[in-house]
Amino acid sequence: MGVEVGAGAQVPGFLLVLAAFASGLGSLRWPRLRWPLAGVGLAAGLCIASGMAQPFWAAVVANAVDGFTSDLVVRGQNPRRLTDAAFAALGLWVQRGAWAYVALAILAQILRARGRFWLILAVNGAGALWLLLFAYLGFAAGLAITLRAAILAYLLAVVLGLGWIGLLNLVPRKRTLPLFGVVIALCFGLCAQHLSAPQQSYALYGTLSGKIAVIPGTPQALIDAARDGAFPAGGGIERAAKTFKDAPTALAALSPAISAALLPDGQGTGPVIWQVQTLSDGHKTAAVAFGVLGLVLALLTVGGAIHRRHPMSVAAEFLVDTLRGIPMLVIVLYIGLPLAGAVKAGTGGFIDPPNMLRGIFAMALAYSAYLAEIFRAGIAAVPEGQMEAARSLGLTRWQTARHVVIPQAFKIVIPPLGNEFIAILKDTSLLSILSIRDVTQRMREFQSASFLPFAPYNSAAILYLLLTLVAASLIAAIERKFHVKR
Repeated sequence: MGVEVGAGAQVPGFLLVLAAFASGLGSLRWPRLRWPLAGVGLAAGLCIASGMAQPFWAAVVANAVDGFTSDLVVRGQNPRRLTDAAFAALGLWVQRGAWAYVALAILAQILRARGRFWLILAVNGAGALWLLLFAYLGFAAGLAITLRAAILAYLLAVVLGLGWIGLLNLVPRKRTLPLFGVVIALCFGLCAQHLSAPQQSYALYGTLSGKIAVIPGTPQALIDAARDGAFPAGGGIERAAKTFKDAPTALAALSPAISAALLPDGQGTGPVIWQVQTLSDGHKTAAVAFGVLGLVLALLTVGGAIHRRHPMSVAAEFLVDTLRGIPMLVIVLYIGLPLAGAVKAGTGGFIDPPNMLRGIFAMALAYSAYLAEIFRAGIAAVPEGQMEAARSLGLTRWQTARHVVIPQAFKIVIPPLGNEFIAILKDTSLLSILSIRDVTQRMREFQSASFLPFAPYNSAAILYLLLTLVAASLIAAIERKFHVKR
């Protein structure tokens, strides 16, 4: 479950915040209970302003900042705790926010129906979404991570699945193949431009009796060659390398232990052991990226021309078939470790998603292929005569899909969509391989600490069973709601 020490003090604050947002959204769903629900929201806001939700907000803020560098938290304490000064300052901000919420709630009751609807939806909808999907919940952190990973991955998989279906239904036009030809030529042109960029000259100064000093920005291929001894004077002998911040620092560190420095030509002193010219890593990466992209687009264009299909339709079909043929664990590991590392290296550390986001995207990408097939089957189940009738009445392709196809297909695909949600809820246990502390990871930690053979596994199995039973009940309720007798 992920219940941390002292988590009981956070529960009243969480319930108050949830009551405030839920009452606002409930007034939109049940207009007859508008005033009683507004009273509940105002009462919850006043209780929050009085400080009853302070422990909950303190836990949220403490876990939202970096526990190693931030001055807001006490260093070395687990669970995290705000400093006294930060706790006092947070109390003022919470009080101001609660009074602002009360003011907006009163304003919403004064506005007309349309203005009240949008104001309540914007404030309470955004707040409820943040509270349920993103806020730190110290009284059930493991359970919250499991549910949030399943919900976010499922929603993203639905969006991607609909995207694959949209690409599959693309129809080629007269300008499609010429346009792709121009893009392919542009990709290969950019690849050639980066390959023909001026090369940088590097030299290895010193002797080979000790370690080799390197500096940031040195092409990785040269560093690897220097460490492996893959240069004329290296003799194939492996040597250790040590990184320094700049060339003067590397030269100052030369000693019997660090006897050589790999630096840009002209920045070093002493005998030159090896001199070479090479492209920078940025030009190499860009050239490979544009070359691969151009080659892939060329293959798709040729395939589309042969089969008289849109190239992106061919790409979508290939992706759907490929993703369904790779095990889920392999996709999670591939996206979570090497692919994420390559993206981080290629962007210079600018794009470095956390493990939680990597796992969610991996599961969404894998399940989008199955959802795309479900959507395709639901659309195919709608009689073609209805589409022809809609087009004969003058409806566009989008209007036909919006008013004729999607409403009928949605009712057909509800059961398989619910089945996929239950499957993705259980498969969140695979995210523990990325050290994400969900229910499965915490079960493993508890088992390692307690050496109990059955209790942790039994508890995790029962918890997943309860979650799937609740999900199945909700799906059954949705099926009954949209069931129409024929």
